[in-house]
Amino acid sequence: MDLLNNLALGFSVALTPANLGFALLGCLVGSLVGVLPGIGPVPTVAILLPLTFYLDPISGLIMLAGIFYGAQYGGSTTSILVNMPGETSSVVTCIDGHQMARQGRAGPALAIAALGSLFAGTVSTAIIAWAAPPLAKVGLSFGAPEYFSLLVLGLIAAVVLAHGSVIKAVAMIILGLVLGMVGTDGNTGGTRFTFGLTMLVDGIGFVPLAIGVFGLGEVIANLLSPERSRIVITQRFRDLWPSREEFRQSWPAVLRGTALGSILGVLPGGGATLSAFAAYALEKKVAKDPSRFGKGAIEGVAAPESANNAGA
Repeated sequence: MDLLNNLALGFSVALTPANLGFALLGCLVGSLVGVLPGIGPVPTVAILLPLTFYLDPISGLIMLAGIFYGAQYGGSTTSILVNMPGETSSVVTCIDGHQMARQGRAGPALAIAALGSLFAGTVSTAIIAWAAPPLAKVGLSFGAPEYFSLLVLGLIAAVVLAHGSVIKAVAMIILGLVLGMVGTDGNTGGTRFTFGLTMLVDGIGFVPLAIGVFGLGEVIANLLSPERSRIVITQRFRDLWPSREEFRQSWPAVLRGTALGSILGVLPGGGATLSAFAAYALEKKVAKDPSRFGKGAIEGVAAPESANNAGA
């Protein structure tokens, strides 16, 4: 009964015209800034925080939530259109989302990402409101063994998601671990592999790494491959909406991504990134034809986008 009373009170405050307007403004501005390559939800909130200084606390929180979720979706836009993730949780979307865009199916990919994100965010928020106390106990019970298990799960997921040679995948994982060791040691406070450069004391950031790996890689590939000429695709507005077949393929993936993201999002250190990777790996395992993934499978967009919003 307390839950229902609290929800009723929350909706009575949140559903006022003014607060709905702040939520809409936050989503719009967050999406516009989140679309910029390399700027994820956390930097977006930090940049736009001054916008809420002159609002009352409740309206400010609602607007910040809109900014956060708008930026979370904005990262998928750059992943699909230009193959450059705005954040770590959007990396998986590049695999099939950009292939869909190259096939002239960017509209359905963006629409499924938006609808899946809306559904997953709504469901996971309801789950959090209903089961927050027991979920908080689960989070607080995490210790060193559990964190180690999460790291192992992430490394295994990286191998599972790899296309082609497993040896190359393992080599890239080792390279990632080496790059992750750069910076300040959390236990001793000493610096590792900084070579006296103060800019490396905080480690190698995701933004320059993502722009280097995805952005510059895409530019070089286009320059070296003349046959990858730009083809202007014109479509009617209604063709940007997913077809009935694409909806049929997507909704099971959205449900699975929502469930997985809601579970993994509670884990400390997991959040949206682990949820997106795990959801993509799950879709490849349950698919009747796994070879479609990496070539523009819409499930490869629906599942990780739903999972990362549920995890967030």
